[in-house]
Amino acid sequence: MKKIGLISLAVALFLSMFAMGAQAASRTGNLTITGSSALLPLMLQAKKEFNKSNPRVKIAVSGISSIVGPQAVKRGTAQIGTCDWDASTSVPGFKAFPGQVAHKVAAIPFAFVVHKDNPVNNITQQQAIGIYRGEITNWSQLGGNNAPIVVNNRSFGSGTRVNVIAKGLNGATGLLSSGTNYVERASSGAMKTGVESNVNAIGYIDLVYVTGNLKALSFNGVVASPRNVINKTYPIWAFGYMMTQGQPTGTTKAFIDYVQSKKFQNGSVKSLKFIPIAAIK
Repeated sequence: MKKIGLISLAVALFLSMFAMGAQAASRTGNLTITGSSALLPLMLQAKKEFNKSNPRVKIAVSGISSIVGPQAVKRGTAQIGTCDWDASTSVPGFKAFPGQVAHKVAAIPFAFVVHKDNPVNNITQQQAIGIYRGEITNWSQLGGNNAPIVVNNRSFGSGTRVNVIAKGLNGATGLLSSGTNYVERASSGAMKTGVESNVNAIGYIDLVYVTGNLKALSFNGVVASPRNVINKTYPIWAFGYMMTQGQPTGTTKAFIDYVQSKKFQNGSVKSLKFIPIAAIK
């Protein structure tokens, strides 16, 4: 009787697992995700992995700027809005989006960046403030070449901009908004292209984009890295979020659950230079 009971239990477990697998395989629907360009590489990777076990779910992913995410969720044109701040609460320059729920994606390390051939390797907070206020205008003032500094900033609505101003520039006011050597970039991709194509440029971006001709500057003598965010020596970082209108259900919930799963957090989140949620204490 004991043996029969064990066999019955094994069969029941098998059938339960089979039913769960069948439910996942039969998952259908459309999922639109838009917002943060900082989180775009992570969302594209999540889409790729999620579709392996849910091939009948059509997922559209785009990255423009953080404010676009909660705005699209509010309008009902996206089920998930990615944002570099918790849009259910107010931050400087942006009011909260009532009724939206924030789901942590990962921690995002940001860095000031220059062309790899720029001899400058470190920037202090006061130097960064001076550059973005237009008070420091030549690389020679920082020990670099005698060349004008071309200041690249993100456009208003960028979550990267919100976090870099708050943590990299200490909330400084009086920042540049125009000028001969001032450029605003609409997305992380545009920032990467703009800075790596000009040896005299400076900008800021999250670490996943620091490839090719880009070089991340140390900040106050500390290397920009996930490890230094975790050990609390590097300050320019923020949590990224997936915003939903109310609590998610169905395919939307399944996708969020996958992004927050240990498999994805300890796999693609780390490999793309983001930081798993659980690593931040």
